[in-house]
Amino acid sequence: MDSGDEQDVTESKGKKKRYHRHTPRQIQELEAMFKMCPHPDEKQRMQLSRDLGLEPRQIKFWFQNRRTQMKTQHERADNCALRSENDKIRCENIAMSEALRNAICPTCGSSQEAEDSYFDEQKLRMENARLKEELDRVSTITSKYLGRPITQLPPIQPLSVSSLDLTVGGYGNPGFTPSLEIDQLGVVPAAMAFPFLTISEIERPMMVELATRSMEELIRLAQTDEPLWTRIGIDGREILDLETYERIFPRPAQQFRSPDARVESSRDSGDVMMHSLALVDMFMDSGKWMDLFPTIVSNARTVEVLMPGMDGSKSGALVLMYGEFLGLSPVVPLREFCFLRYCQQIQQGLWVISDISIFYPKENQLPSSSKRRLPSGCLIQDMPNGYSKQVVWVEHMEIEEKNPIHQLYHDLVDSGIAFGAQRWVATLQRMCERIACLIVTGSSPRDLGGVIPTAEGKRSMMRLAQRMVSNFCSTLGSSNGHRWTAPAGLNDVGIRVTVHKCSDPGQPNGVFLSAATSIWMPFSPQAVFSFFRDERSRVQWDVLSNGKAVQEVTRIQNGQHPGNCISLLRAAMNPANPNEGNMLILQESCTDSSGSLVVYASVDLPSINIAMSGEDPSFIPLLPSGFIVLPDGRPGTGSDASSSSNPMGGSSGSVLTVAFQIMVSSLPSAKLNLESVATVNHLIGATVQQIKAALSTLGA
Repeated sequence: MDSGDEQDVTESKGKKKRYHRHTPRQIQELEAMFKMCPHPDEKQRMQLSRDLGLEPRQIKFWFQNRRTQMKTQHERADNCALRSENDKIRCENIAMSEALRNAICPTCGSSQEAEDSYFDEQKLRMENARLKEELDRVSTITSKYLGRPITQLPPIQPLSVSSLDLTVGGYGNPGFTPSLEIDQLGVVPAAMAFPFLTISEIERPMMVELATRSMEELIRLAQTDEPLWTRIGIDGREILDLETYERIFPRPAQQFRSPDARVESSRDSGDVMMHSLALVDMFMDSGKWMDLFPTIVSNARTVEVLMPGMDGSKSGALVLMYGEFLGLSPVVPLREFCFLRYCQQIQQGLWVISDISIFYPKENQLPSSSKRRLPSGCLIQDMPNGYSKQVVWVEHMEIEEKNPIHQLYHDLVDSGIAFGAQRWVATLQRMCERIACLIVTGSSPRDLGGVIPTAEGKRSMMRLAQRMVSNFCSTLGSSNGHRWTAPAGLNDVGIRVTVHKCSDPGQPNGVFLSAATSIWMPFSPQAVFSFFRDERSRVQWDVLSNGKAVQEVTRIQNGQHPGNCISLLRAAMNPANPNEGNMLILQESCTDSSGSLVVYASVDLPSINIAMSGEDPSFIPLLPSGFIVLPDGRPGTGSDASSSSNPMGGSSGSVLTVAFQIMVSSLPSAKLNLESVATVNHLIGATVQQIKAALSTLGA
């Protein structure tokens, strides 16, 4: 109960309790008295009653409540301290156990665990029997797929060199040598596409220590202002003052920064429409984390759960994760990190989630860049109204690019905006609004004619649209081994193409060609995004509508900004071909301060009816195309900007990425031919020219 509230309890049963709110002066006087005497006698209570105009019973109740509140606070602080001490003791216990296990007696030279050799031998026999049973089971399953018995396994090569390096973020330990478990079978399932690390018991305390120190640094970075953080640019972005940072957080002697490394640091904050517990659950689950940031995280995996958390909550949870971060263009390489994510509730309603990179080699990985994520993450504070107040986000990375960044994105990437805290916070705010709209029941105001009959149908449509956006963004990131190349001879507008085969549920079967290009536009990102949202200008760029006007069938608003919505569109009917009415266009547009997207895909009428009826839309095939509009990262004023070329104000321009996907063949064995490349080259080239002409006309 708040110390400023007093409860008057009536004697008669069944009546409601009445509450009395004390004035600020009364609370101030009571607090001052409480500091001097937490247990006032009757005489002192009577004096306070006369001075403050309160009844003696109210004075008595206030002091009782205040003592209870103080006791609760002390118990909570003691509990947190005991938990921290318990974790420390647990880590020391594990380290001591490992040391004792390997200790040698100075007198006889024998191992200290010789006394338990009999029991250890029995354990090994039991483990050996279990492994043989597992081997027989795996061999039986493998034989079914190969069509022949497994007669001999390939020899297992011992690993003598560590595959994990924890000497990052200033918390190095040169004596730490974890191991890497590699699948020895020739065929690796898709779910095992990434190497999985096995963490021994002696390595876990070191990882806990690394994560703990990283969290301590993150908290200081989030809560300290000048001179550690300085503001730059017209938007007042915050970046680290490196001299102050290195003075506060000195590096160990064995650590040094490469002279070619670039530091990216940023901090941002904002209010988020979601409770802290729900946010924490999403951050600690790699699948939910991808869904929460579909335009940033193209791929994520939980490699291993090192600590599950205490008392059934996520507080104290430590996981080893892998993530791929998107630059939303084929010419901006995605960033891959393997990192420790540590979650802790540091006080009631206040959570901290910190990340720190560790390095591990990935097969066939080209040494084009060296990237590591220094202590980064966020602090999440609850508000009484259910919002999460002041989600403070910190991003801190060291990047060493072997290849220069494309000139279109040079300013955006070098400034730290492309992968900075502002982008994370803006995306988080927009996605939390979307989730809130997903939960809200009731029909949309733009549901023309009641097309979507139920709330379940609305949610199904929103899930279908989110999968479409996620697929579109992940395609641009050259993830899962897809590499973008510039075809020679047919490259008129700087397109890059990649070919991939797909047989996953929710994707058409066959071979697909993805093509994309990025261009600079002398217009603000808001103006370019408004152009794509205008239904009247759609005939100038939409290849799915075949040059015909489109009609909006229904719209689902999923945010406060009118541009954040999902639309179902139908092209004008052609009397000569009535079957065209069975093909619709599903589109989602979204925008925030970091950029905008317009993603669309053709969907047949039976599939749309399945989604609108509330059934599972995960098996509806989608082949999305779309546009990404980003600020160019240049200052809003200067020689590069003028009133004629920048009618909307703001940044000096925008970078537009156009991306299409076409089906080459429905046969998985089909080969790519030059005709398909020429077709998509002509398609993108014509679309780009039409967009430039239309925007120039609007800006004239």
